[in-house]
Amino acid sequence: MQAIHARATAAVAEVLRDRLVMPLFQPIVDLSSGLVVGLEALARGPAGAELEFPDRLFAAAREAGLLAELDMLCVERALECTVAASVPPPLLFINAEPAVLDQPVSARVIEMVGNGLPFRYILEYTERALPTSPGVLVHLAGIVHQFGNGIALDDVGVDPMSLAFLPVLEPEVIKLDMSLLRNPDTEHTRAVCTAVAAEARRTGAVVLAEGVETEKDLVTARRLGARWGQGWLFGRPAPMGQVTHRFDPAAAAQVPPPRPGFHQAHGTPFQVAARHGPVVTGSATQMTAALARLRNLIAAHSHAVIVMSAAETDAPALEGLLADATNRTRSVIMLDDPVPGESAVAVIGPAYGSAALCVESASGRLVFLDRLPAVAEVARVLLNRLGPGRLADGVDHPDDRRPQPPPHLAS
Repeated sequence: MQAIHARATAAVAEVLRDRLVMPLFQPIVDLSSGLVVGLEALARGPAGAELEFPDRLFAAAREAGLLAELDMLCVERALECTVAASVPPPLLFINAEPAVLDQPVSARVIEMVGNGLPFRYILEYTERALPTSPGVLVHLAGIVHQFGNGIALDDVGVDPMSLAFLPVLEPEVIKLDMSLLRNPDTEHTRAVCTAVAAEARRTGAVVLAEGVETEKDLVTARRLGARWGQGWLFGRPAPMGQVTHRFDPAAAAQVPPPRPGFHQAHGTPFQVAARHGPVVTGSATQMTAALARLRNLIAAHSHAVIVMSAAETDAPALEGLLADATNRTRSVIMLDDPVPGESAVAVIGPAYGSAALCVESASGRLVFLDRLPAVAEVARVLLNRLGPGRLADGVDHPDDRRPQPPPHLAS
């Protein structure tokens, strides 16, 4: 075992030292015009070597404890190769490794982005990052938008929870997992595509279908509501020097513009809620009615609902709700740093089921919200309190393992 670890460490160390990541680029195509709107960078190790393909490369880096360093090198090399292209694409999609989203951004990436890029990049989160790093996702999205770029949520449809996170993150691009394309007539696919279509109408996000390999897939992708597509039908991954696609010069304008500050907190949960809904002097009857509506929402979407809360220790009513929610759903995010004098809970389910309750402890005043944009803003405020360097208590993960608290993500 030690010999295997030493070999993996040496091989990955060589890749890092000599910057041997050689990205390939796959086209992303407008399904109506056939024009290429952008490229996705796909990491590859040294050609012909044991670590050429990404599964082995990233497994070796994980084994060697060098996953963060490798992931950042992949980002650097993707940007470097695209900047050096004779004709850069309008959009460059770059994947973010979920396990190391919390790492500091390298000086090289900051330099390139700070100097201005001749394209707009879209940072892809896979939905695997949602249960483990929700605060990091919101923080990182804010950084990406500050530099004029965008985010994509990848593999949507694998985990129902990704639908509930859509209105919180509001990604510019929503990527339908290829499993939906392979099973277009199932109830699950119909439900996912209905929710995604509603979110795209609400925010202007572009829906992209992955895994388009045949003309039949192309027809299916359009039927599922995709505007863009990606897959072998449009071209195999290739080095940047071999990319000869005709790019759509208007592609970047098809993606919603960046919104600096959108993902950051602007006030406390109660202050945000008060901007969106009536503030009432809470009575026992009103509190009971609000809690009942939250419980009903959780029960209706128990397989996919997300519950986010920051409650003071002297809020027994909310504690009872959260205890009940923990027994019903696997995604309960309880923050251990509530705003002094406030308690708040936001519940978001798929297909626009949402509600939030914010309470001022001293005055007893409360605000109850059931409009999705307002509830999503309260959720973002809560996740910002979770922050890039902290992890919530009470998150139930699919594999029943708690991740370790992540370090600070430098901006």
